[in-house]
Amino acid sequence: MDAVYVNGRQVESSSWVENPRVYGAMGLKPGKNIITIRLFRVKAEGGGFLDGAASMKLVLGDGTEIPLAGEWKGKVSVDGHTPGVLPPGYESVTSMVSVLYNGMLAPLAPLAITGAIWYQGESNAERAYQYRKLLPAMIADWRKLFGQGDFPFYIVGLPAYMHHKDAPGDDSWAEFREAQAMVAKSVPNSCLATTVDTGDPDNIHPIDKVQVGDRLAFCALADYYGQKIPYSGPTLASLENMPGGAMKIHFDHTDGGLVVKGDKPGEFSIAGADHKWYWAEARIEGDTVIVSSQAVPNPVAVRYAWQSFPTATLYNGAGLPAVPFRTDDWPGVTFGKTIY
Repeated sequence: MDAVYVNGRQVESSSWVENPRVYGAMGLKPGKNIITIRLFRVKAEGGGFLDGAASMKLVLGDGTEIPLAGEWKGKVSVDGHTPGVLPPGYESVTSMVSVLYNGMLAPLAPLAITGAIWYQGESNAERAYQYRKLLPAMIADWRKLFGQGDFPFYIVGLPAYMHHKDAPGDDSWAEFREAQAMVAKSVPNSCLATTVDTGDPDNIHPIDKVQVGDRLAFCALADYYGQKIPYSGPTLASLENMPGGAMKIHFDHTDGGLVVKGDKPGEFSIAGADHKWYWAEARIEGDTVIVSSQAVPNPVAVRYAWQSFPTATLYNGAGLPAVPFRTDDWPGVTFGKTIY
């Protein structure tokens, strides 16, 4: 978070994360000017100028560019940790204790609401196992606060992010999507909008939200308004061992049958009792998928789309993507990681 001053007068400020700062009406004067940036670092690490030096510049009205690269003077002005006093204008930072609840939720509680949609989790992905308890607790707390019973609570599964991994294995974002799916399945009157087939490998906040909105709407139309429409992509129902080292995966929510986008079903991996994962050959057979690998003669577990940026290939006839899943319960990379 930053606020920019020119010659002691505040020009503009921003509290968003990775947005580039383009501030106008600087109020420069002939001769010497002093540009000051008050930076509020909301995490223990990082902060400061994120782009390269070439992006730091003044652009005058006639198009002349004046570079601002080089050394800047700086000092710590105030420690914002409790019980430190924050500078004016920073008291409502969302990461501060009490702001989200007392500042943003409690004042709304007298109002009636129909439901809530929840698109969050990137910052919790490294603690996915904890989220299995954290999100249900928050939903229960919201429902208690508003006093309207179990109002609808619809969850957006995290989209694809970062770059595709060539080898299968454990992944924190996959474990987080699993936590989201578990909550949607266990908490009454909730629903999961899967978006694993969308996203941007280099932008944690992808700009395309059309699919997100559509799939949340399907949840609402089916769950709240009672329309008989597909609202979920294929979900794991059961796993069956087949002769010759193959495994058959049965699915629910196969409305219109299983469909592959691409040449063949991909992103399936298989492992034996040694917990070593290998990509699997897969084929559709009715409402099931049969997977196998020559590298795993005695498979015991299967995973699908188990990484941060999978190549989602499996859909149902309604065009909704399969929910990523695993059939094992082996401790993942986020197991035991908590905060507070």
